[in-house]
This record gives sequence, C-alpha cells and structure tokens, in this order.
Amino acid sequence: MTNITGLDSSDISKLSSTIQDYLSLIYVMERDQEPVVGSRLAELLGVTPPTVTNTLKRMTRDGLITMNKDGTHLTESGWSAARVVMRRHMLMEWMMVKTLPWSQLHNEAHQLEHAISPMTETALMEQLGRPQTCPHGNPLPGCEQAVATWIPLTKIPAGETITIRRIHELAEENIQLLGYLETKRIMPGTRATVTEILPFNQTITVEVEGQPIMLGNAAARFIYVETQHSRSTP
Repeated sequence: MTNITGLDSSDISKLSSTIQDYLSLIYVMERDQEPVVGSRLAELLGVTPPTVTNTLKRMTRDGLITMNKDGTHLTESGWSAARVVMRRHMLMEWMMVKTLPWSQLHNEAHQLEHAISPMTETALMEQLGRPQTCPHGNPLPGCEQAVATWIPLTKIPAGETITIRRIHELAEENIQLLGYLETKRIMPGTRATVTEILPFNQTITVEVEGQPIMLGNAAARFIYVETQHSRSTP
C-alpha cells in the first residue's frame, strides 16, 4: 500500500516552490541511479549554473541534501519531502486528465502541486483508486515495482510488437516533445510495431495505427514499453 502520509503540511509548507522543484528532479535522478549534476539541473530548470550552485548550497544548509566527494544526494528528510512533492504532482495530473490535453498535464500540475494539503492528497488518492502511475506512466513514490519490467524503446529489436507504457519524467520537462508524442499517439496504452532501426543516424521507426513515426534515440530512450515477453513475466 502506498504511503500517503510522508510529511505533514507544516513540514512541506516551509519549502519554497523552487526548492520543491529541485527536490523532485533530484529525486528522479537518484531513484534512477543517475548522478546529480549541476549543469543538468540548470538545463532542466531553465536557470544558470551559478543559480543551481547557490540553491544547492542552501539545500545543504537546510539539511535536504548532502554534497561531498561522493556526489549530491538527498538526506532522509529531503527524500521524504521529495516523495510528497512527486506524489502531489502526479495526483494533480490525474485530477486534470479529463480536462486538459495529455501533453499539458505536467506543466499545469507543476503550477498546482505546491498548494495541495495532506487532506486533499489523501482524498485524491482514495477518489482516484490509489493509482500506481501518473498519466504518463511514471511510478508514484513507493510504486516503482509497477514499472520494473518496462523496457526503453531503444532496446527493442525491429519487428517487435509493443505497448507504450511510460514517458519518463525527464522527457515530461520538454513540452514540445510531449505535444509531438501526443499528436502521434505515442502515449501509454498505445500498441505499436518497431519497423526500422537505423544506427547510423540513431533513429527508430515505429508504426502506430498504420502510420510510420520516426523517433530519434534521444527521445526514444525516455519511452518505456511492454513486450509480450515482459507482459508474461511474473
């Protein structure tokens, strides 16, 4: 059962929206065992590297992260706060899924996630049936096992029939990419066939509803799919 009580409202309300944004991105990087690099944070957040450096120093001072020779890592309190931010963000996406285009959910939820109270969070979890993933297929904190068998599209051979299951959180930061994927129906639940892989120009072509769609590997690596084999794996 998903833990929905991670932090009380007074704890998370002490964190600015900027700090919450940093926490959610660092959370994703740490969850996926990727190094937390200042330049990457600056790119994703649309700020300058010096701004990232100053913010990380402030987060270290406040006990949310540690920075040393082993890299940048969330502390226990930072990890707990990040889980709350991520969960509330995803619940906001589900709340708006019938109102807004799929490609717009992430940006809109980003504006609302900071204002959710623990009471609203709990109510939404129950009303939505305790979802394990967001509308983009990413796992709510504590539900990582639900997506464990899904495979990056870049690892699928030509000729394989797949089901699109997940668009990684880091790809959600690119609204133009999400818009393109939505128009081409590259969304969770869509069936497709990998028809061509061209290593020389790093592209993958998939067929969706009879239409060929070419994707660069830079985008395809953020698209996770389910194959017949992974679906039958316990």
